[in-house]
Amino acid sequence: MQPLRFKRYLITGLLTFLPLWVTWLVFKFIVGFLAGLGAPLVAAFVGALGLVSPHAADRFNQSWLTYLLALVLTLLALYLLGFLANRVIGQRLLNAFDTLLQRIPLVQTIYGGTKKLMAVLQNKPSGVQRVVLVDFPRKGMKVVGFVTRVMIEEGSGREMAAVYIPTTPNPTGGYLEVVPLDELTPTDWTMDQAMAFIISGGAVAPDTLPASPSALPPARSSERHA
Repeated sequence: MQPLRFKRYLITGLLTFLPLWVTWLVFKFIVGFLAGLGAPLVAAFVGALGLVSPHAADRFNQSWLTYLLALVLTLLALYLLGFLANRVIGQRLLNAFDTLLQRIPLVQTIYGGTKKLMAVLQNKPSGVQRVVLVDFPRKGMKVVGFVTRVMIEEGSGREMAAVYIPTTPNPTGGYLEVVPLDELTPTDWTMDQAMAFIISGGAVAPDTLPASPSALPPARSSERHA
């Protein structure tokens, strides 16, 4: 086999494998996280079962079976939580739970802030485009950001936007910037398109990229008076 052909095949195989590897890492992280939530309950169940029937407990006390039971238990719990959240009784229970957490200062700050962020990202914005492009880490370089809030700067009266900038390929981590509203580049991207763009490292993206207001040519005098 010629060295050039070997190199080409090796690179082709690597490029074919990388999307599968990234997908597996993300899938493994999500599944492992969900299974970790239910693991303590499964361990408690196996421990209680061991007091009644040690032989049956030994059958359940296998790593793959414990992992599978924890995952199924977490999915059922999330489904039940979503079901209750869409019912009047469930909403009352969640409101009572929120009221209880509000009495714990540090927990209320983390829980309340995360809940508001999820609500902001799920709801459609009013007046301001949710998905924008921001100059980061320097002017001339663009990143995708999500506008979470618009505020008024004291003194100048400028509109300032709080923009969350997720990282690639894991969008759960990122940066928070406060940017003047007129320095943002609005897009017509949906949240799904933006997340696909971020997770894929830019491989999955619309064909066109919106230009920033400063990059647009100035309007002619005839256009201004039209």
